[in-house]
Amino acid sequence: MRILTGAFFFASIVFAHAQTAPLGDSAKEVLGPWEFSNADRDKACTATFKSDPTPVGFKVEFDANCGNLFPIVQRVAGWKFPDNDNLFLLDAGGRTLVEFSEVESGIYEAPTPGVGVLFLQAAIAGPPPKPPEQVTGTWAITRGGKPICTLTLAGTVLRDGFALTIQPGCEAEIARLNVAQWRLDRGELLLVPARGNPWRFEEVEGGNWRRVPESAVETLLVRQ
Repeated sequence: MRILTGAFFFASIVFAHAQTAPLGDSAKEVLGPWEFSNADRDKACTATFKSDPTPVGFKVEFDANCGNLFPIVQRVAGWKFPDNDNLFLLDAGGRTLVEFSEVESGIYEAPTPGVGVLFLQAAIAGPPPKPPEQVTGTWAITRGGKPICTLTLAGTVLRDGFALTIQPGCEAEIARLNVAQWRLDRGELLLVPARGNPWRFEEVEGGNWRRVPESAVETLLVRQ
């Protein structure tokens, strides 16, 4: 009995020490808010890494909608980032749920079975988001300076954005997309089709919006 009691006491000391061990250099670099997203970034929320110890590592908080977008985060009980290793999100038993590796400075990637590829990107402070009412109105999509479609961005609220009307005469490529909604997302303007990935645009000089990623022939949204 004394042997078992002593072993338990020793294990408790080791466990407590592990939980109060200081953050390593790698872990210190990720403290603070990060964008947590899928590969297309059509699902994104904020993960905030903290130095508060938990039974399995350190505390991470996700914003209110994160659990709806990524149910796996509801099981996250902590994180760890050993020096010269990857960044791990752990469940209450200390098992790895998501394992991130750095693919470039400030961007981490995690192919995750049953979920897809997840990303962490440093949350950089920028200008306040543009209100939707500043974007509503009639716009032309141009390619290489040539108009290929005219559409109207309305302020009518739908389930996942705002209403959009495509005017007759658009090129077949645009018509096939069956774009039905638009929304603003982290400084980008998205044209959202009924199926498939949205077209993303970034604001450029002159109040126009340029499609991203860029291609050899520039595609713009130009206000009419």
